[in-house]
This record gives sequence, C-alpha cells and structure tokens, in this order.
Amino acid sequence: MAGLPAFNGISPTPDSGSYSGAMHTVAILALDQVTPFDLATPLEVFTRTRLPDGRTPYRVQVCGATPTVDAVAFALTPPRGLDLLAEADTIMLPGRSEFPPVPEVALDALRRAAATGTRIATICTGAFILAETGLLDGLRATTHWLAAGELAAQYPEITVDPDVLYVDNGQFLTSAGAAAGLDLCLHMIRLDHGSAVAADSARLSVMALEREGGQAQFIVHDLPPVPRGSELEPVLRWLDDNSARELTLEAIAAQAGMSARTLNRRFREQTGSTPLQWLLRARIRRAQYLLEATGHSVDRIATQVGFGSTTAFRDRFRRVVGTTPQSYRKSFLAAD
Repeated sequence: MAGLPAFNGISPTPDSGSYSGAMHTVAILALDQVTPFDLATPLEVFTRTRLPDGRTPYRVQVCGATPTVDAVAFALTPPRGLDLLAEADTIMLPGRSEFPPVPEVALDALRRAAATGTRIATICTGAFILAETGLLDGLRATTHWLAAGELAAQYPEITVDPDVLYVDNGQFLTSAGAAAGLDLCLHMIRLDHGSAVAADSARLSVMALEREGGQAQFIVHDLPPVPRGSELEPVLRWLDDNSARELTLEAIAAQAGMSARTLNRRFREQTGSTPLQWLLRARIRRAQYLLEATGHSVDRIATQVGFGSTTAFRDRFRRVVGTTPQSYRKSFLAAD
C-alpha cells in the first residue's frame, strides 16, 4: 500500500519514507453510536507514527459490522467489513455514547481474532464491547469513571479499576475516557518500537508521553501537577535538578524558605503529596529514563538517581511501577 490509508475519502500526508517490512495492521471497529473522538484517536496516533528512518510501522483501517454506522453527529461508511479483524495485528474498540446490543457477528469475529493472539484494546466505554465477548473475564480492566460502576455490575467476573488511565493485561488492554485513549496508544507504540518513537508520536499529538495514572504496571508516574505561578514552583524545579543528592525534609524546607511543617502543608494542599514523596517519584522517573535509554547496570542507576542502596531502589521501584527494574527495561528498552 503506497502512502497512508485514506479515511472517509481523506488521505493523510504521504509517508516520509518507505517501509520494506511487514506493516502492523491496526483495525478500528466502528459500531453504531461510536464516539468520534475515540475513533479518531488511534487513527491519528498510529497513522502518524514514524520510525527514526522515516518508515511507517502501522497501517490503520476502519471497519464496521454494517455498511453505515451512526456516529451520533454524522453517518460513517467504514471502508472495510468485519473480515479486516482476521487480518489485524491490533484491534481498537472505541467507546460508544449509548449501548445498543453488539452484533453477534462482531462478537464472534473478535473472539476468533483473540484466539489467534491478536491484541485487542479499548478506549473509554469500548470496554463494554470487549466485556461482552467474555475475553475480559477474570482480568482487571478500566473504563470511563462514570461507566465503571455499570461495567462492574454487568460483568462481575471483571475486576474494574476506575482510578487508572489504562490497564495492560498483555493481549487485552483497556483505557479510561477521552485523553486516556491517547495514553494507551502511546503505551502500545512504546511497547512495539521503544520510548524514542513513542515520544516522537507524543510530540506530534501535542501530548505528554508520561502522565500520572495510578496504574501499577508499566505506567510512568508523573509528578503531581502544580498550579502555574505557585509558590512551590521554584523549590520543585530545584528538587528535580537535585533529586540525586541526599536530601532531607529540613534541607528542602530551607531551600523553600519555610519551616518543615509549613512546607509539608503547602505540598499536600497543592500537590496531594509530600516533599519526600515528590523526591522519590522524581528519582523513579529518572531511573525509568535510564533503564530505557542506557545500558547502565541497575546498581549504577540506583546510585545515579540518589538511592542509598540497590535494595532500597528495587523496593521503591516495584512499589511505584509495579515491576522490577529489569522487567521494566526488558519491556521498554528503546528499539533499534
């Protein structure tokens, strides 16, 4: 296929380079009442992803169970039918504004694709479609927080976690509402092609690659946001620049020009965290970068980011990220 796939008659910008290997096919399943934003998210993110040499790793196509799909504000004519699901390497299930019954032919097609190992990911209430197949039974999943209670009630075999951006179970992935779909797409790009490619895709989407999500496994925990112009901004910048140093609460308070008690109170008010918690998370963020971008040993990274011992580093890393440093490196070391 020359160039990027056309969607609804509109062709995106042609490839900046040719791709000589097999492309990864992403199929986006559009069903009646599909949410346009959820459908457009994977279309845009995967279509515009480029490898360092300009190659296009993903071929993205939209398919449907019917010739015309009610997309709430407009009618959509998917260029492909359900046969695309059998060809796909990844299937994306966008959310829907309402929940008419999922056509049984679509559920069967999803089950058949799953049986061959196809990766299936959902955005927002798309989790209800995957739940209806039974493929999420016994697994942890998420969806928009407003719909989480209903998902748990309808599908009690699923452990629903409403407090995370996304959940990665390996073959099956689910994400929360709206922007969390972007986080999930970037996460999958990162798994497929490394952090550098995902970071480039994030920039094209004007999106932060890393956001606080509460997800235990493989979410990069960002630092809590602080209102612009906050009195904490200077000390937070200083903490970020000096996170590898051995710092005490008293030293941080002195830098901020406050008492330790006042500093703790301001941190909790403005970040929901404490100065030392902030510092530890800054160190873990730096460690994640070093694990992805360098070949440094875990012992060396522990020292570089400011932990007094490798044991303390491993323990904190597991508690924050939900896996070991070595396992994290194996999953996210930048691809060649």
